[in-house]
Amino acid sequence: MSTDDRSLPWVRENGDGERLRGRLFAAACLGATMIGVLMVGVLLLYVFLDATRVFEAEAAWFGVHGVTSALVPLGVAALLARRSRALFWSAMSTTALALFATLLAGGAVIVFIHGISLLSWLALVLAVATATAVHLAHVRLRRPPATQRTLVAALAYWLALVGVPGITVDRTLAVPGTDVAIPIQVSTPELVPSLLEAITMLPVVPTRLATVLGAATLPAAAVAWVVVARRHADRRRATVAAALVGGAALVGAGIAGAAGTDPWATAVVGTVVALLLVVHLDRVWAGGRLAALAFPLSLVAGIGAGVILVRTTGIRSPPTWLDWGYLTAAHSQVAADAGIYPALVGSVLMMIVVALVAFPLGVGAALYLEEYAPNSGLAGSVATFIEVNIGNLAGVPSVVYGLLGLAVFIRFVGMDTGIVVVGGLTLALLILPIVIISAREAIRSVPDSDRQASYGMGATRWQTIRRVVLPQAFPGILTGSILAFGRAIGETAPLLMIGAAATVFEAPDGLYDAFSAMPRQIYSWVSYPQDAFQYGVMAAGVVTLLVVLLAMNATAIVIRNRYQKR
Repeated sequence: MSTDDRSLPWVRENGDGERLRGRLFAAACLGATMIGVLMVGVLLLYVFLDATRVFEAEAAWFGVHGVTSALVPLGVAALLARRSRALFWSAMSTTALALFATLLAGGAVIVFIHGISLLSWLALVLAVATATAVHLAHVRLRRPPATQRTLVAALAYWLALVGVPGITVDRTLAVPGTDVAIPIQVSTPELVPSLLEAITMLPVVPTRLATVLGAATLPAAAVAWVVVARRHADRRRATVAAALVGGAALVGAGIAGAAGTDPWATAVVGTVVALLLVVHLDRVWAGGRLAALAFPLSLVAGIGAGVILVRTTGIRSPPTWLDWGYLTAAHSQVAADAGIYPALVGSVLMMIVVALVAFPLGVGAALYLEEYAPNSGLAGSVATFIEVNIGNLAGVPSVVYGLLGLAVFIRFVGMDTGIVVVGGLTLALLILPIVIISAREAIRSVPDSDRQASYGMGATRWQTIRRVVLPQAFPGILTGSILAFGRAIGETAPLLMIGAAATVFEAPDGLYDAFSAMPRQIYSWVSYPQDAFQYGVMAAGVVTLLVVLLAMNATAIVIRNRYQKR
């Protein structure tokens, strides 16, 4: 027998009241959300206005850019939205991707200038490509079993990257005429030098542009070819995509050469931007949405036309602190000449160390605790003890991790104070518990029925983790990692503890150079007595830090969305 719930007396009496309470609760939640968003928005707007000083421009400046940079692109966007919602969102995504690709290209240039030399990167690419070719040839010609295939691949990569090192023997050297014996170490030369070292030691060194084309442009063109070929099974279309990537690098280098500047940096920018846009626009073209390009093209043309009109007519632009000189200059005691470039480079290199250390360690620990750790016995007790301590470490203040980095990496290991690698390792320890906890939650969310189905088909535990668990958990793992990396890039207290400099006048040229990060530099500017430093220069630094944070998060979001679509 079925009964309508609304016919029950207690439901009839309380139904209207419960619905009213539910609506009030929803309204309260919405209000709390809007208040939080409004407070953050007002703060960011205040900082942005201090950094740009946009209201100090002439009224004509607003009129020119209002028409060319706002009304015209908005009109194009309205036409696209009226024609098709898919066209509108494709136009927005293309514009956002172009901006993100430009920021990513700037980061790549910074890494090539200060992080790793172009020649070393070219040698690494050639060594990895050679080892990969040997592995693929062995698999196709011999068709070996899995164990032999793994051993040959490991040997190929080991010889390409490490080689066969020499032997070091501890001996004692007796001093003639005395009873004193001096301990020494005798090392034999390398038995087999690595391919990486052999390429680096070649007597012929290519030019920087040729190195960029070989180390960055050719691999990027190969990636574009593979992606487009797999998407459409059309080699001719894939070849066109690869040619566009190479052509963009050459065009960028040619423009820079004509302008009298070093063309290799422009070639890197053209390579990165072209790779992302070509892969994206291929999908837009396949979907018949090429009209979406009207919005980004109109936006770029409108901004360019506005800049040209303002300069030709002599209209006063806003005296912004955040300009190209600020991004490329070093610190100065004069606010008008102050720049954030050394701190920007230090933050980028430090976050590379953080990502390379914290992400694989955190995901590996989460996989062990969720998939391999026993639930009973002594080993199970140890795993439970580790889990409890990881949860506790996630709430430890950041200054304690700074003291830990000082004790472990500087006092115990003997590293220098205030260098990039020490800062990266310290911040990696800081966010490691957060990465482990978020990765465990993502792995735990994978349905157990999927694991059992994989086991039922004869898969091993490793095959199940690699092909079932990780693909489904990876978006959640990246979501937690985004939050963790966002906390790391904004920390200042651990950097104070490990001796990071408040200000450096030259950007670090490697991971073992002294550095200053953007939060540390901003903190230093706030302590200056001049108002120009406390407001304008500091605000420009905050905006720069937020842009770098958003670019870093956008990278992880793009990768996460890529896995979610699979």
